Amino acid sequence: MAINKKVEQEFNKQINEELFSEYLYLAMSAYFEDINLPGFANWMRVQAKEEHEHGMRFYNHLVERGGRVELDAIEKPQKEWKDPLDAFEAAYKHEQHITARINKLVELASAEKDHPGSTMLIWFVDEQVEEEQQTDEIAQKLKMIKEDAASLYMLDKELGARVFTPAADMNKE
Repeated sequence: MAINKKVEQEFNKQINEELFSEYLYLAMSAYFEDINLPGFANWMRVQAKEEHEHGMRFYNHLVERGGRVELDAIEKPQKEWKDPLDAFEAAYKHEQHITARINKLVELASAEKDHPGSTMLIWFVDEQVEEEQQTDEIAQKLKMIKEDAASLYMLDKELGARVFTPAADMNKE
């Protein structure tokens, strides 16, 4: 089934959104490296890899459906935050933005009766619940620990344990 042109156009925009997310999280990783929080930096690098995978999920879907992938320039991300909490609040706000975009894509695919697109987007709906929950949870922990260096050190160690695990169905990359 050929992809609907409106859906194709919006999926191409979403590829750019996901690749910007990758850039943003890499910028956050660099920020955390700069302030000597390697665990936080690791968490953000893993997040960047997930965002790359998300972009490729849209890319692969377009290719499989006979659509044309069109890559646009990726906006330069912010590179400084006032503290770790500010960075994670920004990450949470960004994930809310992505969730709103995914919800609009779901509405568009449904309105255009693009059933394969609708089915693919269900994965993203579920994924965004997890993405928002994870970033908000870390922001809430940072609010609790405030300026406590020992707690920040412990959280840094916890975040350093995160490992990237590719989705089982992403073997076409």
